[in-house]
Amino acid sequence: MLVGAFHLTYKHLNNPVYFAANLFKEFISVFKYPADKIPTLIILSFSLIDFTAYFMIDGLWLLVGFWLIMIIPKGVISAWNHHHQHSHVFKTSWMNRVLEFFYALHTGATTNLWVLHHNLGHHRNFLDQTKDESRWQKANGEKMGMLEYTLNIFLTAYPRGYKVGKHYPKLQKQFIVFGLMTLVLLITLTIYNPLNALFIFILPMIDSLLYTSWATYGHHKGLDTQDQFAGSHNIMDKWFNFITGNLGLHTAHHYKQGVHWSKLPELHDQIKHKIPQKCFRNSFFNVLSRIKSNKKTSNQTAPKVGKIV
Repeated sequence: MLVGAFHLTYKHLNNPVYFAANLFKEFISVFKYPADKIPTLIILSFSLIDFTAYFMIDGLWLLVGFWLIMIIPKGVISAWNHHHQHSHVFKTSWMNRVLEFFYALHTGATTNLWVLHHNLGHHRNFLDQTKDESRWQKANGEKMGMLEYTLNIFLTAYPRGYKVGKHYPKLQKQFIVFGLMTLVLLITLTIYNPLNALFIFILPMIDSLLYTSWATYGHHKGLDTQDQFAGSHNIMDKWFNFITGNLGLHTAHHYKQGVHWSKLPELHDQIKHKIPQKCFRNSFFNVLSRIKSNKKTSNQTAPKVGKIV
């Protein structure tokens, strides 16, 4: 599809507006699902910002500020990398591989890490805490604390992904090859500008993988069951699901992991009667809204103080 668009470059040099419009049209047509267009363009915009900052920023404190500002956005991007590995964004493989380089530089998760560790590991084993790649139980059956779980998942993500890959040689080979290519790119960026590479790429990759490990703690903790409809926590808050691509509809996601994130609300409605009430929890936005509501109620019910004369 893009071949036709590039052909227009030569044919319509005298009409750049026409060419740009057609190039954009061709680019949009390569998406599998229309819902992926805006999120992907936003994420690629963050990549453009990163590389602009890498070549333009000069100064330690500016780099520290940029790194801190980007922690939350890049943590959120991890959710979209997760969605991409369940259902690829583009129709062509090479475009997906290129997109995964940018995802890796944002999130620390390279090509096929999610596929091996998460899709083929965690999703198949989440009801068995002796096998689950994202297990929240200790070997003695006790529940891990948040810090222990976060560090455990962070430190074992790549080894466990590689281990699962032994059963899927083709995917494991891609995991290794593209992982090494990402490493070479990072080394090159570091050699050219070590300080900028550290704060714009390396630290954010570590932060995002840590954030992802922390964020997944609440997905299944404490739900020791063989019932797939009672094995995941769900968040129904609209803002949380808007930002994360319906990641809060976690039971539906585990019920049919191949369903595109934009289709999860419909699937959730079909199975919500099977989900126990204990499997619904609040998000940060729910808590924030409750605090705001309580504060407003408190102000309304507080006795009015008379004017002192």
